[in-house]
Amino acid sequence: MLVDVDEDVQLDVEVLGDEDAPAVLLLGGAGWSRDWWDDDLCALLVARGRRVIRHDQRDTGASTCWPVGAPGYTGRELLTDALAALDAVGVARAHVVGLSMGGGVAQELGLERPERVTALTLVATSPVDPSIDGLPGPTPALRAVLADGGPAPDWSDPAAAVTALVEGERPFAGADFDAARVRAIAERVVARSRDLAASTTNPSVMASGTAGGGALRDLAGLPVLVVHGTADPLFPVEHGRALAAAIPGARLLELEGMGHELPPAPTWGRFVDALLEQ
Repeated sequence: MLVDVDEDVQLDVEVLGDEDAPAVLLLGGAGWSRDWWDDDLCALLVARGRRVIRHDQRDTGASTCWPVGAPGYTGRELLTDALAALDAVGVARAHVVGLSMGGGVAQELGLERPERVTALTLVATSPVDPSIDGLPGPTPALRAVLADGGPAPDWSDPAAAVTALVEGERPFAGADFDAARVRAIAERVVARSRDLAASTTNPSVMASGTAGGGALRDLAGLPVLVVHGTADPLFPVEHGRALAAAIPGARLLELEGMGHELPPAPTWGRFVDALLEQ
């Protein structure tokens, strides 16, 4: 459903599961539409008694888009959009699951609006606490990929767009890259997106606009699970370990061979079990 955030912005929000079940809000990485939260994983959460809420971020899917290279929003709006998604479906508090950039937003939500959060699951992300430094940067192989911009794909060509999305995910994944599953998701992304050029460009040029992080020790008392892959090339595993160590009582689940990605399907049993223990 399309939700009016204000007179100029709409978000496409989807809700799955029983309206009386405990809510799980999914916040994706930069440029993620809701499609990137694998349907089968969402169905597993619903089958385990959860109400799943996922939405297209600004500039993705069916939500409002801005001109390429000129996003009219900051990271602050991504935080308030998450609250708007909850408000739209009448949810006062939710278990917030954030991946990569979404994990940063989830940390900010826990720090700024703890009354809206029942628990946090932070996947493939890095601490927002500015006092935590010295963490390793991307691997040399990924740095080389990121430095080689190359020509932009023809986003108006669906087949070329799907291939570009799949190949764009490959360098971030672990050794067992499930190309068929990623391609199926990419096909839905292409079919549903208003402006693929905006969704693949604008998140990287928007201003952060958030509170600039906070002391993660202030999340004490909130159930927190940190999930990180041992083969993450963007945020090496030390990021997940530092994040878990900074939050009193946080649990750490390291997934062997997982890259900077949604936990791969073979790990979903462990991932969902750990998530539901929160």
